[in-house]
Amino acid sequence: MAKKKEENKISKNEQQLLDGMEIVNAHPLFGKLSIYKRILPKGQMGRNVPAQVSSSGYVYLNKDCDRTPKEWAYLIAHCMLHLAFGHFDAERMPGYWQQVSDKKQVWVNDYVPDLWNMACDIFVTRFLADVKFGSTDINASLLNTYGSCTSELKIYEQLVERHADPKTNPFGTAGEFPDMIGTESPLTYSCGQNSYMTDFAYALADSVRSVIDQAADKPASHSKNKSTMEKAAEWFINHYPLLGGVATGFKIVSTHEQSGLNDIEVAAIDVVRGEIYVNPAAGLTLEEWKFVLAHEYLHAGLQHHARRNGRDHYLWNIACDFVINGWLHEMQIGIMPQNGLMYDETLKTLSAEEIYDMLIENIRKNSKLQTFRGYGKSDIIDNGWNPAKDGATTLDDFCKSALRSGLEYHTTTSRGYIPAGLIEEIKALSMPPVPWDVELAKWFDTYFAPLEKHRTYARPSRRQSSTPDIPRPSWVMVDIPEYSRTYGVIIDTSGSMSPSMIGKALGAAASYSVAKDVPYVRVVFCDADAYDIGYVAPEDIAGRVMVKGRGGTILQPAVDLLERAKDFPKDGPILIITDAGIEHDLKVHHEHAFLIPSGARLPFRPKGKVFYFK
Repeated sequence: MAKKKEENKISKNEQQLLDGMEIVNAHPLFGKLSIYKRILPKGQMGRNVPAQVSSSGYVYLNKDCDRTPKEWAYLIAHCMLHLAFGHFDAERMPGYWQQVSDKKQVWVNDYVPDLWNMACDIFVTRFLADVKFGSTDINASLLNTYGSCTSELKIYEQLVERHADPKTNPFGTAGEFPDMIGTESPLTYSCGQNSYMTDFAYALADSVRSVIDQAADKPASHSKNKSTMEKAAEWFINHYPLLGGVATGFKIVSTHEQSGLNDIEVAAIDVVRGEIYVNPAAGLTLEEWKFVLAHEYLHAGLQHHARRNGRDHYLWNIACDFVINGWLHEMQIGIMPQNGLMYDETLKTLSAEEIYDMLIENIRKNSKLQTFRGYGKSDIIDNGWNPAKDGATTLDDFCKSALRSGLEYHTTTSRGYIPAGLIEEIKALSMPPVPWDVELAKWFDTYFAPLEKHRTYARPSRRQSSTPDIPRPSWVMVDIPEYSRTYGVIIDTSGSMSPSMIGKALGAAASYSVAKDVPYVRVVFCDADAYDIGYVAPEDIAGRVMVKGRGGTILQPAVDLLERAKDFPKDGPILIITDAGIEHDLKVHHEHAFLIPSGARLPFRPKGKVFYFK
């Protein structure tokens, strides 16, 4: 009897595995997926192989492995996502089917299965990192290397280009072995659709509400007597995957239910609070409310509140409205209301940033345009950033993740046309923003190509001293005129520019000048007058130049001084470092760029590049 009890006793490792399965089953997304999880008897899997998934739809788990419940939850969800993302499907893999006869097709395996497995592991790892599920040691630096790729195929291509070794794959769930079993025999479906992917799409739409409510720290609310606006929101959740995930993250609030919303004529959105404010008195139909809500969801999903970067709040809102409404018109979502509609077909190829630059050319004329909130008002209510609480997923993070996932399932299930511009913006959400100093380096690359080296016997190699009888040429740089490879730096030294701000900008300019073999830089300080410092070696710019000025801010004298100087190249570029509090009619004829603090805004439409430093 004692021996039988000993056999039935659950080990510590197995109990942790069962606890991990409970975490998965209780999750609002993964708990809704009907994927079989099988704990194999002791000894059937290698001791260092925790979990694998097969194309037959089973997740195999090794109860001999010692993992915490959160780690098990991560491993299980990882394997389930291989099926949910269609990683075993022939149409999604690098190989292809070749017709060899009228009734026979042969799978042409022109890819490395283990490398495809690694690409899928990276894609799944990024998704789980986005939703912050489970616990594992993620190689963040290596993940970021492939983080900008928008699909498994793109990641696979990068792995091939870099000759990656799949045996060193740190992202899988089976140690040094592949965690996908059966990639050599891809799946096809008679109905043309992967049921795992379909189930995942519906589970995603059904589950995001509770996750968002938890992240936003607000209770879910359900009403039996739904308003027209709530029915419109429900339509997105149930029938429109692209915006369904985003829709579940926002509570529809009537302007009659909350004070301080009397100025909203149709609708407005507060992304930080996770609320969309609607005015029932607007008298819109169900189809018109679909259009309005889709408009607000795209504001949130595309992070328009966070992408403003110091631009005028209202004009940036208008620019985004033009872009969104153009897309919705193409997608034929609902019906365009007559009120608050910024739509111009001639602007359909322009980005929000380009439209904004057009709007600020006539601020007075464009300050009375009508949004869904009303004349001269922004329907994006910007009350600040939305930080995570105790490591929870922020509403901003989840909106981006929901929109990316929505695009995948929308296209998979062929739910309707999506404009190319919108697809590109959604894909861009996966790409981390390029740091300002990297952008500045690219600007330098445009004007200063690397200098070529050549061999010459005029300057003997240092190795010749050890072998004097053997002449050896030395590598030297191509000789260039002293001031032909140079650029101008205009530094705003007015009282509003802090020393640390000037130092940071000058330090970046100096380091890139040295890196690009620029021997001298023409430096001009300016507040209300220009102070010509002359040509300075790059290493002297950041540390040993005495800053003069500290008065008002007029930069035109400095620009004129450089452009008229006989010893400054006619095609020499100019870098202007300022806090953007300058004259509104600055004219620069040379190629130029502005380096300004993040959050600042130039008072005119710039013709040169603008870099924002922090």
